[in-house]
Amino acid sequence: MSASRTMNGSIRFERQGALAQVTLSHPGKFNAMSRAMWRELRRVFEAIQCDAALRCVLVRGEAGHFCAGGDIAEYPDFRFSEAGLRDFHENDVWGGLQAMLDCDVPIVAQIEGNCMGAGVEIACCCDIRIADAASKFGAPIARLGFPMAPREAALVLREAGALTAREMLLEAAVFTAAQMQARGFLNRVLPDGQCAGEAVATAARILALAPQAARLNKQTIRALNPPSGLDETAPVATNLIANILSRAYAYADSSEHREGIRAFIEKRPSNFSTS
Repeated sequence: MSASRTMNGSIRFERQGALAQVTLSHPGKFNAMSRAMWRELRRVFEAIQCDAALRCVLVRGEAGHFCAGGDIAEYPDFRFSEAGLRDFHENDVWGGLQAMLDCDVPIVAQIEGNCMGAGVEIACCCDIRIADAASKFGAPIARLGFPMAPREAALVLREAGALTAREMLLEAAVFTAAQMQARGFLNRVLPDGQCAGEAVATAARILALAPQAARLNKQTIRALNPPSGLDETAPVATNLIANILSRAYAYADSSEHREGIRAFIEKRPSNFSTS
C-alpha cells in the first residue's frame, strides 16, 4: 500500500494481485481534492500505466462518498493570481485527469454519496461507472464565482453530454443517480449498500478476460473518441483554442471570484450583486 498522507488528504493505492484499488481520502471534507491529491493522482496512474501486471483499476472514495469537489479552503493561496490559477488547472488538475485518460488499464468507478465538481471530472475518466442509488452529481461552481476550466469542461461535455453540462454549470443543477443513468453517464445504479459489491464483481469480470485485448481496446477507443475537445494540434481549431486558453484564467483577481470563495469559507451565501 502507498499513499500521499498529509493534512491535505491522500490518494491511497492498494494492490490485490492484478487489481489496483485507488481510494480518494480527505477525512471531514467528503474526499475533496487538494493540490497534493491531484499531484498524487497523476503519480499513481502513471505508475499503473507502466505496470504490465495490472489488469483493472477500481477507483472509489472513502467513508461513503466519492469526491465532493475541490478543497476550497486552500483556494485563497493561489486562485486569485492568474498565473497561479492557470498552473493549478493546467498542471495539477489536468495532469491528474490526463494520467487517468492515458491509462490503458480498464478503470471502474465505485460512486457513492457526493460526486461533485472534481468528482464528476474523475468519474468522467473511468471506463465503467457504477453508482449507489443515493449518490448525487453536479458541478455547482457558479455559486463560488468561477467557471469550469476549458479542458475540464470539454471532458464533462463529452462524457456527461452538453445538456447535462449546461445545467450543471449554468443552473448549478444537482442530479440523482437515476437521472445520470437515464442521461447515459452511469452504467449501473444499485440499491443502497450494493454499489461496492457490484463494483468489485465488475472488476472481477474484467480480471478474467485477456489483459492485452483490454489495453488494445482502450487504445482503439481513445483514438476513435478523443478524450478532450481541446486538441491544440488540430489545424482548423488552432486559433480558436489558443484564444480560449489565453483568456481562460483572466478572472483570477475579479471581485466575483473572491466573493464566491470567501462566502464558502465563511459559510454564508454569496452576494454577487455587490461583488
